[in-house]
Amino acid sequence: MRFINKLGPLKVLNNHLAVYPTPMNLSYAYNFGSLAGIVLASQIITGILLAMHYVGHVDLAFNSVVHLMNDVPSGMILRYAHANGASLFFIVVYIHILRGVYYSSGNQPREAVWITGVVILLVMVLTAFIGYVLPWGQTLGPIMATVITSLATVIPVVGKTVLSYLWGGFSVDNPTLNRFYSLHYTFPFVLAGLSIFHIAALHQYGSTNPLGVNTQTSTVPFGMYFASKDLLGLLILLFVFACLVFFYPEMLGHPDNLIPANPYSTPQHIVPEWYFLWFYAILRSIPNKAMGVVAIAITFASLIAMPFLSTAHIGSPKFRVLSERLFFLFVADLALLTWVGAQEILDATIILGQVCTVILFIYLVIAYPFLSWLESYLYLNSIKMATSGNQKQ
Repeated sequence: MRFINKLGPLKVLNNHLAVYPTPMNLSYAYNFGSLAGIVLASQIITGILLAMHYVGHVDLAFNSVVHLMNDVPSGMILRYAHANGASLFFIVVYIHILRGVYYSSGNQPREAVWITGVVILLVMVLTAFIGYVLPWGQTLGPIMATVITSLATVIPVVGKTVLSYLWGGFSVDNPTLNRFYSLHYTFPFVLAGLSIFHIAALHQYGSTNPLGVNTQTSTVPFGMYFASKDLLGLLILLFVFACLVFFYPEMLGHPDNLIPANPYSTPQHIVPEWYFLWFYAILRSIPNKAMGVVAIAITFASLIAMPFLSTAHIGSPKFRVLSERLFFLFVADLALLTWVGAQEILDATIILGQVCTVILFIYLVIAYPFLSWLESYLYLNSIKMATSGNQKQ
């Protein structure tokens, strides 16, 4: 132990992993943060290996992926591990964020933890989007790149200038692909840096717990007691990962991306990857492009503002029944938005998407802060009544 404390890096790891004081009542729902870090490390490693065989040129990108799949030893496994790893990354991060909303983990004094988490999600979205453009397939190649990057034109005054810098010309072409390749290689390291800052902010005040009470005197070392819980979660994740890579490698992908990009043929039904579908449903539900972009911006701004909108004195949903019921409605709404985003554009799906979008914003902007204030008011009022009753006795 003295030897570890003499070495700076080992001392940091020891303090933040092995002996880090952890509330003893943490459940398996708290596993997903560490799982997200493991998946990120896996994505960085597989991404570096893939970059050794990828050719960043519009005429060669798709063929380089085919060469990787057919001619490079274990290349098929490597590519499917990276592609399905992205889906697993979003799964564990989405669950991690929803757990944070459920337990109000970002409330004071942990605002920095929550804000860095939302920034990580935003960088993940950008990284995944430009990553799926790189193979230059029929759906997520130049067509989707054109559609998404064109959203930059809604920026007042400088929108078209920003778009020309993104494209590197007058349309999506080879300079665009090179820009995306460079950014996709860089962003995972940005994510790693943000994750370190996220963990440092968390460890400054300690982890929350399912009861939402102060447990500074009821903690145990993480390494001795909770590493086994994380190990079980990791084994389950590896099992799911192996099933996807070896048995269902294309289950979460889009079949049109197995076709090389053809600028003269546009697919009838263009959809992004599944983890973008709820964003896509919001954009599609609003007929005005600028307002659709504003809606996405409001969504992220509302997520960032959550700790400041909440005035709850109790974090646990076990003592906040109204918030708990509304949370499950929020999750159902997100699931329905995801389903709507995968459907064809019909009058019924557009109306359903608009209804779900309105419900989403009502929850984020109105219901969440109002219920937080109401439950806090009832909680403080009950304390006053109990105190006055004891004084009378």
